[in-house]
Amino acid sequence: MDYFRVGTLVNTHGIRGEVKVVVITDFPEKRFVKGEKLILFKNVDDTTGGIPLTIEKAREQKGLFFLTFKGLDNINDVEKYKGWTLKVAAEALQDLPAGEYYYHQIIGLKVVTTEGETIGKIKEIMSPGANDVWVVQRDHGQADVLLPKIPQVIKKVDLDAGTVTIELMEGLID
Repeated sequence: MDYFRVGTLVNTHGIRGEVKVVVITDFPEKRFVKGEKLILFKNVDDTTGGIPLTIEKAREQKGLFFLTFKGLDNINDVEKYKGWTLKVAAEALQDLPAGEYYYHQIIGLKVVTTEGETIGKIKEIMSPGANDVWVVQRDHGQADVLLPKIPQVIKKVDLDAGTVTIELMEGLID
């Protein structure tokens, strides 16, 4: 079975089993709601031996989500899970409208300019504010390129070809 990472449990909060979660998902408002089912894995690469959880309560504060899970209602129940990864089963993924993509579909795509120059591969997606930022790893130890996900920069995403075509704006690459 395939699973996709949606968050990392970074700490406990209070004594009633609440945990702080750093979000690694496109749709936290859908993933982190009462009744949503998640699977907890010790390591980010694990795909077996996960612990199924159901969200009892969820709230957002300062970019983090605070969650409590059914059956884990005190700090002693959750403290051992600090640093563990929350994932969803592939069946939980919803179809997206045209032009929208899940993070796992974007990471690993080759980035090329409209002139055909290869820049590198997308290694990470950050969500620091109004727009996502796609981090492109370049060859030969060159510094990563940070691409804002805006129409002026991202011209075409072709999942079948495994490429993202960009318009190279001044100042994006040193």
